[in-house]
Amino acid sequence: MYHSVVTKTGQAIAATGAAAGQEPTTDDTQMDVAAGLVQLTSLVQSMYARVSERHDLTPVQAKLLCILLDGPRGMAELARYFGVEKAALTGLTDRAERRGLAERTPVPGDRRATQVTLTDAGHQAAVAFHAEVTTELSRLISPLTPDSREHFRSAMAEIITECRAASLRGEC
Repeated sequence: MYHSVVTKTGQAIAATGAAAGQEPTTDDTQMDVAAGLVQLTSLVQSMYARVSERHDLTPVQAKLLCILLDGPRGMAELARYFGVEKAALTGLTDRAERRGLAERTPVPGDRRATQVTLTDAGHQAAVAFHAEVTTELSRLISPLTPDSREHFRSAMAEIITECRAASLRGEC
């Protein structure tokens, strides 16, 4: 069996799996997990893009709307969510405003700062998109038994929590 994983820099890492009937080595097991995560990521991103397109949104616009469902966000906070500089977020916000999905409003008590808020149309679009994405993702895990789903959910939560903590420590 042959697996290939692409790193952030675009380099391919390849490894052969264990021969039939042999226990995989630690490296083979890690590669299998890495390859599986890459494949799962691809499946989720493709589904997300399809649902975004059905709602006449780009995946980035859909993400912005879903983030804003929890309430207004400052530009610096949104830039952190997207992993970009505030200046790079301006274009995304401009496009969302032109479409009537979001608006910039002053931050109470800080006349220099602005926050991004959903409009009524943006809220409706975000709710509809979120509902459809949730349905599609539920279909993705539907083959799992209830116990497997709970184990998967728990493992994801643990990974996400650790990655966020590592990021705060500057390790990720």
